[in-house]
Amino acid sequence: MNLLFTPLDSTLGARVTGGRIADFTETEWTQVIDGFHTYAALVFPDQHLTPEEHVAFGKRFGEIECLRPGQPYVAVSNLTPDGKIMTPKEKRYQTLRGNEGWHTDSTYMPISAKASALAAEVVPAEGGETEFADMRAAYDALDADTQAEIADLAAYHSLYQSQAKAGFVFKTGEAYGYHTDGAPLRPLVKVHPVTGRKALFIGRHAYRIPGMSDADAAALLDDLLTAACQAPRTYLHRWQPGDIMVWDNRCVLHRACPYDYQQPRVMRHVRIAGEPQTECGIGAIADERADGYAPSPAAH
Repeated sequence: MNLLFTPLDSTLGARVTGGRIADFTETEWTQVIDGFHTYAALVFPDQHLTPEEHVAFGKRFGEIECLRPGQPYVAVSNLTPDGKIMTPKEKRYQTLRGNEGWHTDSTYMPISAKASALAAEVVPAEGGETEFADMRAAYDALDADTQAEIADLAAYHSLYQSQAKAGFVFKTGEAYGYHTDGAPLRPLVKVHPVTGRKALFIGRHAYRIPGMSDADAAALLDDLLTAACQAPRTYLHRWQPGDIMVWDNRCVLHRACPYDYQQPRVMRHVRIAGEPQTECGIGAIADERADGYAPSPAAH
């Protein structure tokens, strides 16, 4: 069996065809891991993996980050457990809407995620795509002055603040990511631990830069994000049931696209944990709380 990697119409990503994931040989898995590092995002169409196969797929990339205790995968869905459409008042619905902003998974946690693997089960008639942006190419496209300006800067990352900015306020410990451990501090420029390539490490969870006023930090982060997420560095994936994608959170941003939330959209998500040596950030704000997600400058 020979796997075929067809580059997408973007600076990132490839479509992988030529076999079923559950039947890949060790040689083919070596190809997949190499392709993951080369392309940063891989599309495997028409796979229809079982939950167990999906988790086994994720384990090929590293340890699984359990989003709920003892549960290696979660449904990313606008349906309640009894199959009804969620209402806007439900916290899970608010999380889905927040995810329409560009982000990297788990940057608000003590250890940021290495990769994510998302599989499509039920998709709406239109909309509901996932869009990806290549932060390696985004960094390369910056002029030399901007690269020098941001070389030694870092930003705090918080799910409290990103959800609040989107209009949704969560309480401490209310759901995954709404923790009490503080907001991790992460460099704006990340060196990939495998490839050595530099990439912008930004997104909606980044919100404050030490040594800079909040207004100036927000303006810089917004400007970088807007400039980064432009063609040819973006790819829009129109899901079909059975598709699975894996992407490298260390150098790729993604966002969910809007759709008619009265239509069901059911995805299954497996998140691969980052290695502590490279994904634990620089430090944390110790007093981040739901009632004060943006601590005073004295907290620095």
